[in-house]
Amino acid sequence: MSANSPIRVLIVDDSAFFRSRLKELLAGDGRFRLVGEASNGREAVERVRELQPDVVTMDLEMPQLNGIEATREIMRLAPVPILMFSSFTVSGAKATLDALDAGAVDYLPKRLEDISQHRSELQHTLCERLYSLACPPSPRPLGAAKMVRPLPPVSRPIEASRSVAQLIKSPLPPPKRLSQIKLVAIGASTGGPVALQQILSLLPADFRVPLLLIQHMPATFTPAYAQRLNQLCAIEIREARDSDALKPGLALLAPGGMQMSIEGRGVESALVRIRPAEAHETYKPSITSISRVEPANTLVIILTGMGADGCKGSQALKQHGSVIWSQDRATSTVYGMPAAVAEAGLSSLILPLADIGTYLAKV
Repeated sequence: MSANSPIRVLIVDDSAFFRSRLKELLAGDGRFRLVGEASNGREAVERVRELQPDVVTMDLEMPQLNGIEATREIMRLAPVPILMFSSFTVSGAKATLDALDAGAVDYLPKRLEDISQHRSELQHTLCERLYSLACPPSPRPLGAAKMVRPLPPVSRPIEASRSVAQLIKSPLPPPKRLSQIKLVAIGASTGGPVALQQILSLLPADFRVPLLLIQHMPATFTPAYAQRLNQLCAIEIREARDSDALKPGLALLAPGGMQMSIEGRGVESALVRIRPAEAHETYKPSITSISRVEPANTLVIILTGMGADGCKGSQALKQHGSVIWSQDRATSTVYGMPAAVAEAGLSSLILPLADIGTYLAKV
């Protein structure tokens, strides 16, 4: 895809009604060109191989192959960024997480009321998501990257100076500095569910510090996501509750649609606070809501995602002595959040995803 050519979109949905509505939404944005449609999963695989679109919208419940099966097959044969459309229900959450495991990189709700009552908002969200997934500097989704261009098994970290353009190779921070870390906070958005899973699965059961996980995700998704992570990882992971205590080896996931912070004199006595997000808060939850309890002993990791959430909070934490790591451009599904932190000169280290969990285990 050249810089000036429109983004080629393939729509996959067994409902002719929803295909028509999606076509109408895309038609209002000159950045996109519809190259084809598919009404079932098997046809989707064939159309992807034939048309080579830049991005695909994928339904979940379809005949022949469902969205999860079709996604898995596409990522095996002809990798391309896939945006899932699913219901934001308990069953929809599980299915969407399965689709992300299969190689999809993002998801949106499939709700008739959004099309009929919130059309302009849905159009803006849909088009921005598709644009961020299809256009440089966003690389291919993680599943595709592994098949097309494998990451080095062990990549050296990069130390950030004032400008990202001035990055130099550097060893990991001295063990003494890492040994002082008492709290780890990780923020992520688009591409984050898979990235977090990869990182946390590398941590030992006796990981010595507590973790706070802030993933942009709907409220119905976070319980299922926390449960899935807990089943896959050695450490304990669950959705956070108000008044939770921080414990070594326990990762608390911020509830979707809420804001999570901590309060107390120190990490050992700190308690989690959960509150409803306010109207002006775009990201729910947000990494910026993490309070400054022992910031000099806090490690903040900013992963893949759209926007600049985390930059302001990271700047304040950095000023109080926090260590900031960010995911690198090459392994980010969307290089928005980590780019904002790196370009502001806040990142102590810029790491490929494959290395973050390995280095984090040394804390």
